[in-house]
Amino acid sequence: MCIELKVVNKEYEEQISNYKKTFIQRNESIAGAFGLAQAIKVEDWIRDVILNQKEETMLEGLVPATTYMAIRKSDNKLIGMIQIRHRLNEALKRLGGHIGYSVIYDERRKGYAKEMLRLALLDCKKLNIKNVLITCNKDNIASQKTIESNNGVFENELEVNGGITKRFFINLD
Repeated sequence: MCIELKVVNKEYEEQISNYKKTFIQRNESIAGAFGLAQAIKVEDWIRDVILNQKEETMLEGLVPATTYMAIRKSDNKLIGMIQIRHRLNEALKRLGGHIGYSVIYDERRKGYAKEMLRLALLDCKKLNIKNVLITCNKDNIASQKTIESNNGVFENELEVNGGITKRFFINLD
């Protein structure tokens, strides 16, 4: 799989904007994209993503996190987004976990999410996250398969906001 994870940056501002539009047009949430759907200006969103990487500059009420773009090497196309939360708060322990991700619609079912997660887990090791929590909606079979293909072990299901969330752990010891 020829993708790489790149930290969000201004070079991809137009592609990020198009990524957002695609999800909104399809009425889909953008997991792992640090609230991109609610961002008024992509330029401001990029600034906030960068600030939120460090404990000292993270936005109030959040945890430090690194948001990556999955870029296909052959054509420099933004395929997906994945966010690694460096630690968990109580809300993330129930819904969200350490990693959230999304893949643009026309690139799904090609193995990109599986590779994105594999690459993100390498960063989790560097961040000394030993037991990575990842959650998905009970109905999201594709995400469940992605997690399991990266050694995710089912923990339990929780009712969250009227839906059922499945919780998985990936041990990196």
